[in-house]
Amino acid sequence: MAYAYFIWFLLCQFLVFVSEIQAKLPAVIVFGDSSVDAGNNNFIPTVARSNFQPYGRDFNGGRATGRFSNGKIATDFISEALGVKPTIPAYLDPAYNISDFATGVTFASAATGYDNATSNVLAVIPLWKELEYYKDYQKLLRAYLGETKANEIISEALHIISAGTNDFLENYYAMPAGPGSRQTQFTITGYQDFLADIVQNFVKSLYNLGARKISLGGLPPMGCMPLERTTNLMGQHECVERYNNVASQFNGKLSGLVLKLNKELPGIKLVFSNPYFAFMQIIRRPALYGFDVTAVACCATGMFEMGYACARDSMLSCTNADKYVFWDAFHPTQKTNRIIADHVVKSALAKFL
Repeated sequence: MAYAYFIWFLLCQFLVFVSEIQAKLPAVIVFGDSSVDAGNNNFIPTVARSNFQPYGRDFNGGRATGRFSNGKIATDFISEALGVKPTIPAYLDPAYNISDFATGVTFASAATGYDNATSNVLAVIPLWKELEYYKDYQKLLRAYLGETKANEIISEALHIISAGTNDFLENYYAMPAGPGSRQTQFTITGYQDFLADIVQNFVKSLYNLGARKISLGGLPPMGCMPLERTTNLMGQHECVERYNNVASQFNGKLSGLVLKLNKELPGIKLVFSNPYFAFMQIIRRPALYGFDVTAVACCATGMFEMGYACARDSMLSCTNADKYVFWDAFHPTQKTNRIIADHVVKSALAKFL
């Protein structure tokens, strides 16, 4: 009898523990670029889309949702690992409503950046607009759950920010001259500082809107993306170290910013989720993770295609994306996303459990 009571007691304690974990993270709310866009760009007039085959061929049901991958993206895996939900829906997708968004939503837009000028390049959603969508979401959430419950979800939800790569590769380095060129306005260090100020203001805006648990994502080794390696003719198609150095330097600034804001903002739990070294480990030692190919992507020729170019030349795509680190010339495969998400959860996000 005593043994049975003991087992019952342990079971009750376990259920309390599980419910506490679930209560700590009732939702995952996402801002950023194509690394975390689940299909918002499907519903705006832009060429920066991926809601067609072969994108999504390994997603549930082989459906092209607008995620820039063959399957799930990192935030889907993060949400699943944290026990919230298996996928994070796009805010602009009419197939979902506030009952779905109450436990997770992404406002992200592929090809956007911290810099408004970056979002103008391909006419996508700027970061300030993502914030406006978040304000609208809060109104819907309060109407759906009531003020008290909605405020509780907002303060306990994990807010994820993932952007910055496009600011450098699509904007700063892609447009070196002309009116409004960031290269004519800033040195690379000055541009990093300019972006860091935007990040700081964005985090403070989230904080002022009630967010308390925030993950600020770092940049990957962007010089190792297939597109950059393809165009690195003088470097024999190796990674572009200049771009990797910029990513590493910017990550240092973001890490310092996290320390600063944790001291300044009472009650905030801000973490720096850095994918750089885990990603570089995959690229340098792919066999450890079951990869065969790092320099080119699975989609089409794997050298420069993304978006509509992938669809046009999809007959050339690889048969097994799990052997490739990159899905298209700019974005990881589902398998890589899973590995990076697992690293981020263990190295940065575990403190929220």
